[in-house]
Amino acid sequence: MPTHDVIVLGAGAAGLFCAGLAGQRGKRVALLDHADEPGKKILISGGGRCNFTNVHTAPDRYLSENPHFARSALSRYTPADFIALVERYGIAWHEKTLGQLFCDGSAKQIVAMLVAECRAGGVDLRCGQPVGAVDHADGLFRVAFGAETVAAPALVIATGGPSIPKMGATGFAYDLARKFGLKVVQPRPALVPLTLSGEDALFRELSGVSAEVVAYSGKTAFREAALFTHRGLSGPAILQVSSYWRPGGHVEIDFLPDRPDDWLLAAKRERPRAALAKVLGAALPERLAGQLAEHVGLAGEMGQTQDKALRAAEARLRRWSFTPSGSEGFAKAEVTAGGISTAGLSSRTMGAIAVPGLFAIGEAIDVTGWLGGYNFQWAWASAHAAAAALAEIP
Repeated sequence: MPTHDVIVLGAGAAGLFCAGLAGQRGKRVALLDHADEPGKKILISGGGRCNFTNVHTAPDRYLSENPHFARSALSRYTPADFIALVERYGIAWHEKTLGQLFCDGSAKQIVAMLVAECRAGGVDLRCGQPVGAVDHADGLFRVAFGAETVAAPALVIATGGPSIPKMGATGFAYDLARKFGLKVVQPRPALVPLTLSGEDALFRELSGVSAEVVAYSGKTAFREAALFTHRGLSGPAILQVSSYWRPGGHVEIDFLPDRPDDWLLAAKRERPRAALAKVLGAALPERLAGQLAEHVGLAGEMGQTQDKALRAAEARLRRWSFTPSGSEGFAKAEVTAGGISTAGLSSRTMGAIAVPGLFAIGEAIDVTGWLGGYNFQWAWASAHAAAAALAEIP
Protein backbone atom coordinates (compact mmCIF):
# COMPACT_ATOMS: atom_id res chain seq x y z
CA MET A 1 0.00 0.00 0.00
CA PRO A 2 1.26 3.52 -0.75
CA THR A 3 2.25 5.62 2.24
CA HIS A 4 2.20 8.79 0.11
CA ASP A 5 1.18 10.07 -3.34
CA VAL A 6 4.65 11.40 -4.18
CA ILE A 7 8.20 10.77 -2.97
CA VAL A 8 10.68 13.57 -3.64
CA LEU A 9 14.32 12.59 -3.19
CA GLY A 10 16.53 15.57 -2.32
CA ALA A 11 15.65 18.56 -0.15
CA GLY A 12 17.61 21.14 -2.11
CA ALA A 13 16.18 24.06 -4.06
CA ALA A 14 14.28 22.01 -6.67
CA GLY A 15 13.12 19.30 -4.26
CA LEU A 16 11.85 21.69 -1.60
CA PHE A 17 9.99 23.82 -4.12
CA CYS A 18 8.43 20.85 -5.94
CA ALA A 19 7.36 19.17 -2.69
CA GLY A 20 5.73 22.33 -1.37
CA LEU A 21 3.84 23.01 -4.59
CA ALA A 22 2.65 19.41 -4.96
CA GLY A 23 1.57 19.31 -1.33
CA GLN A 24 -0.41 22.53 -1.70
CA ARG A 25 -2.18 20.98 -4.69
CA GLY A 26 -3.50 18.17 -2.55
CA LYS A 27 -0.79 15.51 -2.84
CA ARG A 28 0.58 13.60 0.14
CA VAL A 29 4.31 14.22 -0.30
CA ALA A 30 7.30 12.62 1.41
CA LEU A 31 10.49 14.68 1.00
CA LEU A 32 13.58 12.63 1.86
CA ASP A 33 17.22 13.73 2.21
CA HIS A 34 20.29 12.06 3.71
CA ALA A 35 21.61 15.43 4.96
CA ASP A 36 20.74 16.45 8.50
CA GLU A 37 18.83 19.55 7.37
CA PRO A 38 17.26 20.86 4.14
CA GLY A 39 18.72 23.39 1.73
CA LYS A 40 22.40 23.09 2.62
CA LYS A 41 23.68 24.22 -0.79
CA ILE A 42 21.23 27.14 -0.77
CA LEU A 43 22.77 28.37 2.49
CA ILE A 44 26.26 28.76 0.98
CA SER A 45 25.09 30.23 -2.33
CA GLY A 46 25.77 33.82 -3.29
CA GLY A 47 28.23 34.31 -0.45
CA GLY A 48 25.48 33.38 2.00
CA ARG A 49 22.92 35.74 0.46
CA CYS A 50 21.51 33.38 -2.19
CA ASN A 51 21.53 34.69 -5.76
CA PHE A 52 17.99 33.30 -6.13
CA THR A 53 17.23 34.25 -9.75
CA ASN A 54 18.26 36.40 -12.70
CA VAL A 55 15.92 38.85 -14.42
CA HIS A 56 17.57 38.12 -17.79
CA THR A 57 16.68 34.42 -17.73
CA ALA A 58 16.25 33.03 -21.24
CA PRO A 59 16.66 29.55 -22.76
CA ASP A 60 19.85 30.53 -24.62
CA ARG A 61 21.59 31.00 -21.26
CA TYR A 62 21.49 27.27 -20.55
CA LEU A 63 23.70 24.45 -21.83
CA SER A 64 22.17 21.10 -22.77
CA GLU A 65 22.48 18.48 -25.49
CA ASN A 66 18.94 19.63 -26.33
CA PRO A 67 19.17 23.43 -26.17
CA HIS A 68 15.37 23.77 -26.54
CA PHE A 69 14.44 21.50 -23.63
CA ALA A 70 14.38 24.23 -20.96
CA ARG A 71 12.17 26.58 -22.98
CA SER A 72 8.77 25.24 -21.90
CA ALA A 73 9.39 25.16 -18.14
CA LEU A 74 11.17 28.52 -18.11
CA SER A 75 8.29 30.18 -19.97
CA ARG A 76 5.72 28.87 -17.49
CA TYR A 77 7.53 29.90 -14.31
CA THR A 78 9.48 33.14 -14.64
CA PRO A 79 11.79 35.20 -12.40
CA ALA A 80 8.82 37.53 -11.78
CA ASP A 81 6.84 34.58 -10.39
CA PHE A 82 9.57 33.70 -7.90
CA ILE A 83 10.11 37.35 -6.97
CA ALA A 84 6.40 37.56 -6.13
CA LEU A 85 6.78 34.59 -3.76
CA VAL A 86 9.87 36.12 -2.13
CA GLU A 87 8.01 39.40 -1.60
CA ARG A 88 4.97 37.59 -0.20
CA TYR A 89 7.28 36.36 2.56
CA GLY A 90 8.61 39.88 3.15
CA ILE A 91 12.15 39.00 2.09
CA ALA A 92 14.05 42.12 1.05
CA TRP A 93 16.23 41.77 -2.04
CA HIS A 94 18.43 43.80 -4.35
CA GLU A 95 19.76 43.56 -7.89
CA LYS A 96 23.49 43.39 -8.40
CA THR A 97 25.22 43.47 -11.77
CA LEU A 98 23.90 41.68 -14.86
CA GLY A 99 20.40 41.03 -13.51
CA GLN A 100 21.48 39.00 -10.46
CA LEU A 101 19.07 39.14 -7.51
CA PHE A 102 20.22 38.55 -3.92
CA CYS A 103 18.64 38.61 -0.49
CA ASP A 104 19.46 41.76 1.49
CA GLY A 105 19.76 39.54 4.53
CA SER A 106 20.62 35.86 4.38
CA ALA A 107 20.12 32.74 2.29
CA LYS A 108 18.52 31.30 5.44
CA GLN A 109 15.44 33.36 4.53
CA ILE A 110 15.02 31.46 1.24
CA VAL A 111 15.39 28.08 2.98
CA ALA A 112 12.90 29.15 5.66
CA MET A 113 10.46 30.25 2.94
CA LEU A 114 10.74 26.94 1.08
CA VAL A 115 10.29 24.95 4.30
CA ALA A 116 7.25 27.09 5.15
CA GLU A 117 5.83 26.33 1.70
CA CYS A 118 6.34 22.62 2.43
CA ARG A 119 4.63 23.02 5.78
CA ALA A 120 1.70 24.75 4.07
CA GLY A 121 1.41 21.71 1.82
CA GLY A 122 1.57 19.22 4.69
CA VAL A 123 4.83 17.76 3.34
CA ASP A 124 6.34 14.90 5.34
CA LEU A 125 9.93 16.21 5.45
CA ARG A 126 12.46 13.67 6.69
CA CYS A 127 16.21 14.29 6.91
CA GLY A 128 19.29 12.65 8.33
CA GLN A 129 18.85 9.04 7.23
CA PRO A 130 20.54 7.18 4.38
CA VAL A 131 18.50 6.51 1.25
CA GLY A 132 18.78 2.80 0.52
CA ALA A 133 17.26 0.64 -2.21
CA VAL A 134 14.79 2.21 -4.62
CA ASP A 135 12.44 -0.22 -6.37
CA HIS A 136 9.46 -0.02 -8.72
CA ALA A 137 6.79 -2.70 -8.96
CA ASP A 138 3.00 -2.93 -9.16
CA GLY A 139 2.76 0.77 -9.98
CA LEU A 140 4.57 1.84 -6.79
CA PHE A 141 8.01 3.23 -6.11
CA ARG A 142 9.47 2.00 -2.83
CA VAL A 143 12.34 3.79 -1.14
CA ALA A 144 14.22 2.45 1.87
CA PHE A 145 14.89 5.43 4.15
CA GLY A 146 16.70 4.54 7.32
CA ALA A 147 14.78 1.63 8.86
CA GLU A 148 11.53 2.52 7.04
CA THR A 149 10.16 1.97 3.55
CA VAL A 150 8.26 4.81 1.90
CA ALA A 151 5.97 3.96 -1.03
CA ALA A 152 4.16 6.09 -3.61
CA PRO A 153 3.01 5.92 -7.25
CA ALA A 154 5.25 8.89 -8.18
CA LEU A 155 8.95 9.53 -7.56
CA VAL A 156 10.84 12.78 -8.20
CA ILE A 157 14.65 12.70 -8.52
CA ALA A 158 15.91 16.03 -7.16
CA THR A 159 19.26 15.01 -5.70
CA GLY A 160 21.37 17.31 -7.87
CA GLY A 161 24.83 16.52 -9.21
CA PRO A 162 28.22 15.75 -7.66
CA SER A 163 29.46 19.35 -7.42
CA ILE A 164 30.65 20.40 -3.92
CA PRO A 165 30.95 16.88 -2.44
CA LYS A 166 31.84 18.31 0.98
CA MET A 167 28.16 19.32 1.17
CA GLY A 168 27.17 15.68 0.66
CA ALA A 169 26.68 15.89 -3.11
CA THR A 170 26.96 12.60 -5.02
CA GLY A 171 26.09 11.06 -8.37
CA PHE A 172 23.12 9.23 -6.82
CA ALA A 173 20.69 10.77 -9.34
CA TYR A 174 22.57 9.21 -12.24
CA ASP A 175 22.67 5.73 -10.69
CA LEU A 176 18.93 5.94 -10.11
CA ALA A 177 18.25 7.21 -13.63
CA ARG A 178 20.25 4.36 -15.18
CA LYS A 179 18.38 1.87 -13.00
CA PHE A 180 15.15 3.00 -14.66
CA GLY A 181 16.62 2.96 -18.17
CA LEU A 182 17.32 6.68 -18.57
CA LYS A 183 20.53 7.72 -20.29
CA VAL A 184 23.05 10.02 -18.64
CA VAL A 185 25.10 12.67 -20.42
CA GLN A 186 28.66 12.49 -19.06
CA PRO A 187 28.71 14.79 -16.00
CA ARG A 188 31.52 17.32 -15.72
CA PRO A 189 32.37 20.27 -13.47
CA ALA A 190 30.91 23.61 -14.58
CA LEU A 191 31.26 27.17 -13.31
CA VAL A 192 34.67 26.06 -12.04
CA PRO A 193 38.14 27.65 -11.79
CA LEU A 194 40.63 26.51 -14.45
CA THR A 195 44.20 25.39 -13.73
CA LEU A 196 47.35 26.42 -15.60
CA SER A 197 50.70 24.69 -15.96
CA GLY A 198 53.82 24.94 -18.13
CA GLU A 199 54.53 28.37 -19.55
CA ASP A 200 51.13 29.65 -18.45
CA ALA A 201 52.04 28.84 -14.83
CA LEU A 202 54.25 31.96 -14.81
CA PHE A 203 51.04 33.90 -14.20
CA ARG A 204 50.82 32.34 -10.72
CA GLU A 205 53.02 35.21 -9.61
CA LEU A 206 49.90 37.35 -10.08
CA SER A 207 47.81 35.40 -7.55
CA GLY A 208 45.12 37.70 -6.19
CA VAL A 209 45.18 40.16 -9.13
CA SER A 210 41.92 40.65 -11.02
CA ALA A 211 40.86 42.69 -14.04
CA GLU A 212 37.73 43.17 -16.13
CA VAL A 213 38.24 41.26 -19.37
CA VAL A 214 36.36 39.48 -22.12
CA ALA A 215 36.98 35.72 -21.84
CA TYR A 216 36.35 33.44 -24.81
CA SER A 217 35.87 29.70 -25.23
CA GLY A 218 35.38 29.23 -28.96
CA LYS A 219 32.69 31.69 -30.07
CA THR A 220 31.24 32.05 -26.57
CA ALA A 221 32.34 35.22 -24.75
CA PHE A 222 31.71 36.75 -21.33
CA ARG A 223 32.73 40.18 -20.10
CA GLU A 224 33.33 40.15 -16.36
CA ALA A 225 36.25 40.00 -13.94
CA ALA A 226 39.00 37.41 -14.28
CA LEU A 227 41.11 36.53 -11.25
CA PHE A 228 44.58 35.02 -11.25
CA THR A 229 45.06 32.37 -8.54
CA HIS A 230 47.96 30.27 -7.31
CA ARG A 231 46.51 27.39 -9.37
CA GLY A 232 45.36 29.22 -12.49
CA LEU A 233 42.37 31.36 -13.46
CA SER A 234 39.10 32.12 -11.70
CA GLY A 235 36.63 34.99 -11.33
CA PRO A 236 33.19 35.30 -12.96
CA ALA A 237 34.42 35.54 -16.57
CA ILE A 238 36.46 32.34 -16.20
CA LEU A 239 33.74 30.45 -14.33
CA GLN A 240 31.36 31.31 -17.17
CA VAL A 241 33.62 30.08 -20.00
CA SER A 242 34.59 26.98 -17.99
CA SER A 243 31.14 25.53 -18.71
CA TYR A 244 31.91 25.67 -22.44
CA TRP A 245 35.60 24.71 -22.26
CA ARG A 246 36.70 21.15 -22.97
CA PRO A 247 40.04 19.56 -21.95
CA GLY A 248 42.73 20.35 -24.52
CA GLY A 249 40.93 23.47 -25.66
CA HIS A 250 42.01 27.09 -25.34
CA VAL A 251 40.63 29.97 -23.34
CA GLU A 252 41.32 33.39 -24.82
CA ILE A 253 41.26 36.68 -22.95
CA ASP A 254 40.90 40.25 -24.22
CA PHE A 255 42.79 42.35 -21.69
CA LEU A 256 41.85 45.61 -23.48
CA PRO A 257 38.04 45.53 -23.85
CA ASP A 258 37.64 49.30 -23.40
CA ARG A 259 40.54 50.45 -25.59
CA PRO A 260 40.11 51.37 -29.29
CA ASP A 261 41.97 49.56 -32.04
CA ASP A 262 45.59 50.72 -32.50
CA TRP A 263 45.55 52.03 -28.94
CA LEU A 264 49.25 51.26 -28.53
CA LEU A 265 50.15 53.17 -31.69
CA ALA A 266 48.26 56.20 -30.37
CA ALA A 267 50.06 55.82 -27.04
CA LYS A 268 53.40 55.73 -28.88
CA ARG A 269 52.64 59.14 -30.41
CA GLU A 270 51.38 60.62 -27.15
CA ARG A 271 53.97 59.12 -24.80
CA PRO A 272 57.02 58.14 -26.86
CA ARG A 273 59.30 57.94 -23.83
CA ALA A 274 57.01 55.69 -21.77
CA ALA A 275 57.61 51.96 -21.40
CA LEU A 276 54.91 49.48 -22.52
CA ALA A 277 54.34 48.35 -18.92
CA LYS A 278 53.63 51.96 -17.94
CA VAL A 279 51.17 52.43 -20.80
CA LEU A 280 49.37 49.16 -20.01
CA GLY A 281 49.17 50.30 -16.39
CA ALA A 282 46.55 52.84 -17.51
CA ALA A 283 44.24 49.98 -18.48
CA LEU A 284 45.25 47.17 -16.10
CA PRO A 285 46.52 46.55 -12.56
CA GLU A 286 50.22 47.41 -12.35
CA ARG A 287 51.46 43.89 -11.62
CA LEU A 288 49.44 42.43 -14.49
CA ALA A 289 50.60 45.19 -16.86
CA GLY A 290 54.23 44.45 -16.02
CA GLN A 291 53.84 40.71 -16.49
CA LEU A 292 52.07 41.08 -19.86
CA ALA A 293 54.68 43.56 -21.13
CA GLU A 294 57.41 41.12 -20.16
CA HIS A 295 55.60 38.22 -21.88
CA VAL A 296 55.26 40.06 -25.20
CA GLY A 297 58.98 40.82 -25.03
CA LEU A 298 58.82 44.56 -25.56
CA ALA A 299 61.28 46.51 -23.43
CA GLY A 300 62.48 50.07 -23.86
CA GLU A 301 60.58 53.20 -24.81
CA MET A 302 57.41 53.13 -26.93
CA GLY A 303 58.96 55.62 -29.36
CA GLN A 304 61.81 53.21 -30.07
CA THR A 305 59.43 50.30 -30.82
CA GLN A 306 58.38 49.53 -34.40
CA ASP A 307 54.68 49.93 -35.27
CA LYS A 308 54.60 46.34 -36.49
CA ALA A 309 55.77 45.08 -33.07
CA LEU A 310 53.19 47.22 -31.27
CA ARG A 311 50.39 45.95 -33.53
CA ALA A 312 51.48 42.37 -32.85
CA ALA A 313 51.59 43.03 -29.11
CA GLU A 314 48.13 44.59 -29.14
CA ALA A 315 46.70 41.69 -31.15
CA ARG A 316 48.07 39.27 -28.56
CA LEU A 317 46.71 41.33 -25.66
CA ARG A 318 43.27 41.26 -27.28
CA ARG A 319 43.28 37.47 -27.75
CA TRP A 320 45.74 36.11 -25.21
CA SER A 321 45.52 32.33 -25.41
CA PHE A 322 45.78 30.06 -22.38
CA THR A 323 45.61 26.27 -22.57
CA PRO A 324 44.24 25.17 -19.18
CA SER A 325 45.73 21.95 -17.84
CA GLY A 326 42.35 21.15 -16.30
CA SER A 327 39.86 22.50 -13.78
CA GLU A 328 39.63 22.41 -10.01
CA GLY A 329 37.01 19.67 -10.39
CA PHE A 330 33.73 18.94 -8.68
CA ALA A 331 35.16 20.07 -5.32
CA LYS A 332 35.18 23.70 -6.52
CA ALA A 333 32.51 23.55 -9.23
CA GLU A 334 29.38 25.57 -8.48
CA VAL A 335 27.27 23.23 -10.61
CA THR A 336 27.45 20.09 -12.74
CA ALA A 337 27.08 20.11 -16.51
CA GLY A 338 25.61 17.00 -18.11
CA GLY A 339 23.38 14.67 -16.12
CA ILE A 340 20.14 12.81 -16.83
CA SER A 341 19.56 13.05 -20.56
CA THR A 342 16.62 15.20 -21.60
CA ALA A 343 15.98 12.76 -24.47
CA GLY A 344 14.04 10.50 -22.09
CA LEU A 345 12.07 13.30 -20.41
CA SER A 346 9.04 15.42 -21.28
CA SER A 347 9.96 19.11 -21.46
CA ARG A 348 6.43 19.98 -20.28
CA THR A 349 6.28 17.74 -17.20
CA MET A 350 9.87 16.65 -16.44
CA GLY A 351 8.43 13.12 -16.44
CA ALA A 352 10.25 10.06 -17.79
CA ILE A 353 8.56 9.14 -21.07
CA ALA A 354 9.12 5.39 -20.64
CA VAL A 355 8.50 5.19 -16.87
CA PRO A 356 5.13 6.68 -15.82
CA GLY A 357 5.32 8.33 -12.42
CA LEU A 358 9.08 9.01 -12.54
CA PHE A 359 10.28 12.63 -12.72
CA ALA A 360 13.66 14.41 -12.65
CA ILE A 361 14.22 18.11 -11.89
CA GLY A 362 16.88 20.70 -11.16
CA GLU A 363 20.61 20.11 -11.45
CA ALA A 364 20.14 16.34 -11.85
CA ILE A 365 19.06 16.97 -15.47
CA ASP A 366 21.33 17.87 -18.40
CA VAL A 367 20.42 21.57 -18.17
CA THR A 368 23.08 23.95 -16.83
CA GLY A 369 22.69 27.70 -16.50
CA TRP A 370 25.12 30.59 -16.58
CA LEU A 371 26.56 32.01 -13.40
CA GLY A 372 24.33 34.49 -11.58
CA GLY A 373 21.02 32.96 -10.48
CA TYR A 374 20.19 31.05 -13.66
CA ASN A 375 20.54 27.62 -12.05
CA PHE A 376 18.22 28.56 -9.22
CA GLN A 377 15.64 29.74 -11.76
CA TRP A 378 15.93 26.37 -13.52
CA ALA A 379 15.37 24.66 -10.14
CA TRP A 380 12.18 26.68 -9.57
CA ALA A 381 10.90 26.31 -13.14
CA SER A 382 11.54 22.57 -13.48
CA ALA A 383 10.08 21.94 -10.00
CA HIS A 384 6.98 23.95 -10.92
CA ALA A 385 6.53 21.96 -14.15
CA ALA A 386 6.81 18.64 -12.31
CA ALA A 387 4.46 19.74 -9.50
CA ALA A 388 1.82 20.77 -12.03
CA ALA A 389 2.05 17.35 -13.67
CA LEU A 390 1.95 15.56 -10.31
CA ALA A 391 -1.24 17.41 -9.42
CA GLU A 392 -2.90 15.92 -12.50
CA ILE A 393 -2.15 12.32 -11.49
CA PRO A 394 -5.37 10.80 -10.10
